[in-house]
Order: sequence, then structure tokens, then C-alpha cells
Amino acid sequence: MHSSALMGVQLVVSLLAASIMQRMAPHCSFARWLLCNGSLLRFKHPSEGELCALAGKQMPKQNRRDRRQNGENKPLTVPKDIDLHLEKAPVNVIDALVLRFFLEYQWLVDFAVYATGVFLFTECYYSVVDASKEVNIGAIWCVLTVLFCLKTLHTLMSHYFRSEEGGERSVCLAFGFLCLLVAMLVLVVREDYLEFGLEPGFSSLFDNLEIFVKQQGYADWSIPVTKLTVKLGLAAVCAYIGALLAFPGLRLAQTHLDAVQMNSDRPLIQILLHMGFLSPVIVLVLWVKPIARDFLANAPMGKTSVTLVSSEAFDSMRLWIIVVSCVLRLGLTRYHLQAYLNLAQKWVEQMKKEAGRIAAIDIQRKVTRVFCYLTVVSLQYLIPILLILFSTLSLKALGDFSWSTGAQDTPGVTPAIIMPTAAPVLSGALDEDEEGMEDMEEDIQATVARLSETFTALRSVLTPLFYRGFFAFLTWWVAACQVISSLFGIYFHQYLMQN
Repeated sequence: MHSSALMGVQLVVSLLAASIMQRMAPHCSFARWLLCNGSLLRFKHPSEGELCALAGKQMPKQNRRDRRQNGENKPLTVPKDIDLHLEKAPVNVIDALVLRFFLEYQWLVDFAVYATGVFLFTECYYSVVDASKEVNIGAIWCVLTVLFCLKTLHTLMSHYFRSEEGGERSVCLAFGFLCLLVAMLVLVVREDYLEFGLEPGFSSLFDNLEIFVKQQGYADWSIPVTKLTVKLGLAAVCAYIGALLAFPGLRLAQTHLDAVQMNSDRPLIQILLHMGFLSPVIVLVLWVKPIARDFLANAPMGKTSVTLVSSEAFDSMRLWIIVVSCVLRLGLTRYHLQAYLNLAQKWVEQMKKEAGRIAAIDIQRKVTRVFCYLTVVSLQYLIPILLILFSTLSLKALGDFSWSTGAQDTPGVTPAIIMPTAAPVLSGALDEDEEGMEDMEEDIQATVARLSETFTALRSVLTPLFYRGFFAFLTWWVAACQVISSLFGIYFHQYLMQN
């Protein structure tokens, strides 16, 4: 009963969070506040009358009507070097509701906020109550957030694949093949250099799975796949994630350069922007054993070595560093989004330096298109951060790590345990009024027994040792993909675009 009560508290909090998120979304949304709190300024496109006035000519309405009736299709053109200054306006809710992918953006960001709240509750709850044998509901929310982030990125990439031009499709495929090669190289590196823990994690998975299957009566069954097959499948998944993160990395490079230039008179903001941009590199270094763990655990001092940080303290410190870096990048969201919105004015300034004439409708479309893709850019900036953050939170919760030093134990290969069976219900002489209640209790007991069997089976096969290797590698790989794509974006925008 004590076990069921603990599970009940977590389940009630989870259902309450889901209910609040569904009911409060139309009225109170963090995602909507992030775009519509008045800090972001968009640029309005000029009207034809304003462009005609700047060009020094007038175009009567009657003439435009006569041309339409006569079948002529001559768009209004103006010189490119006109003195055009776009009008600014704060982004409001009415403007945001018509943006492309706004509903996907709002739902994902709000879900991430509530998932963080559920995770914090479970962390506080587990620090007070010894619930080591219970299912961590907060970890389930974190894993779901990771899956929803990947699903949203897939939706964005499918939009590129449906594009008629095909250039975006080629970029995604090229990055996918590049990441496939990089992943195959990374997966053959020994644990002495990259300490993900994949090898012991897979060994634990295969051993426990074989024991579990034999307990079910399949004595002659053997695992049909090898570790090489699993690694090839994992490399294919890495290539897919790399293709998903291609355009977010390229977009990050562009907004980073523009944000640094936009805050040229604020050195502190520039330092924070550079720190946020380089934070994925820090994530990569944290899993390079000779640079991170060995340096701190066995720091060379002459002919001897000094232990600066214990192994358990390093694991906790690594979690904190990643979380703090993600929070820093989330705090810089407004600067990156405003840098993107400024592309409209930046394009106008570039147009003024060119000779010739341009159609008024082209100016209006170019300025409007920048604002229409605001939520897409927001997703491209936020999703990689959320992937790293919630992969790290899943690593902490499912890998039995601790936020404090020296509190966690190194997980071993936990053997599969025998599945519990539901306790038989004693039958006796019951009154007719009590039979209905007894049947209901039997159904509840059977349901609880089935859920217990399912979760026990998962816990016996998927051990903390496996979760440590899987989520450590996922966190590291997302950071690696963003480093590859963003550095290529820096090179593209700084050198190739200049030539």
C-alpha cells in the first residue's frame, strides 16, 4: 500500500500538470509571452503609397484600375536607392497567432515548461521520500519532451523536403551523410577517450534481456542482434539527428553574428553571447576523459598526481555545468530573435546600395517574410537547447546520478528479477450488496498488478547503467551536431557570403 501511495502522488501531480497545461494554454502561455511581451520589435512593410511618395511620383487609383481591366500586368517599380526606413512595431498576440508553426511552437515550449515543473517536484519528492523502487514520473516527462522536440524538428525538415527549389533538401542530406561518417568514427573510439558508457550499457541490456526471456520460458532463445548491428543502427539514428539539426545550427550562426553586431556597444552582452555560442563545445569536452575527468581526478603535479575532484563530484559537476549553460542560452533568446527580425532592415540597407529598380510587391514580400518565419526561427533556436537540457535531466533521473557530490552509487549490472504475480483474491461467502464492491477491488488489484509487472520488466532490463550510456551519448551527440552545423554556418556567413 505504501508503494501504491507513492506512485499515486506522482501520478496525481502529473495529471494535474497536464490538466493545467490544457486549460491554461489559451489564457496563460509562456511561449506566447516569450514572443509577445513587448520586447521584440518587428518591421512593417511599406505600402505602395509610401513607396510612391519616396520615389517622388504619384500613381492614381484610376490608372491602376484601367491597367487591370485592360489585362496589363505591370507591377509598380521604384528605384532601389530610395530613402526607405521601415516602421517598427512590437510583436503582439494578434500578429503571432497567424505565424507559421505557431501552434507547434506554443505547445512544445509550454510542455517543456510544465515538464520542468514536474521534474523539479519529483526531485524534491525523492529527496524527502525513499522511493527508489518507484517509477520516476519526472523522468517520463523529460523523455517525452526529447521525443516531442525531435518530432517538431522532423516536421520542420519535412517542410524543407517539400520545397520546390530543393536546396534545403540537399543541405539536410549532406549534413546527414556527414554526421553518419562522424558517428561511425565516434562509436569506434574506446571508452578510455570518450566515456559515454555505451559498452557496459549495451552489455547490461543484452545480459538482462537474455535472463528475462529465459525466465519467461524461452530457454533456447538467443539475442538475434550483435553489438555491431546495434552500433550501426545507432549511427543511422545519429545521421537522422544530424540532418534535423542542420538548419538550426546554420540559423544559430547567423543570429549569433547579427546579435553580436547589434550589441556592439554592450561588451557584457557580447561576452554572454559568445559564451552561449561556445557552450556546446564545453559539453563535448566534458565527456573527453583525458581532458576532463582524468585531468581533475589525477592532476599532474611534478612526479605525482593530485585528485582535485572525486569521480562522483565530477559527475555532479558535469550535470550542473550543462544545465547552467542551457539556462544561459535560454536567457539570450530575445537577443537572437531580435537579431533575426532586424534582417528586414538589414536587407533594405543592402538594397539601397544597389542600382536599378525593384517591384514594390517584392519589397513588401521580403519584409513580411522575415516576420512570418519568426516562430520557425524560435523553434530552431530553442529545440537544440531543450534537447540537451532534457537529455541531461533524463540522464540524471534514470542514471541514478545526484546533484550533490558523493551521493550516488555506481550502478552495477542489475540482473533481471522474477516478475511478481498478482496476489490471489480469497473467495468466501459474500452478501449480494458486497459483491459489486468486491469485483471492483479485484479489477483494481489486477490493473495495479499488470502495471507493476510492466514497470518491473522495464526496470529489470533497462538498468541505470544502460540509461547512463544512452543519454550521455545523446546529450553529447546533440551538442556535437550543433557545433558542426554552427561552425559551418559561421564560415558560410563570414567568408562565403562576403565573396
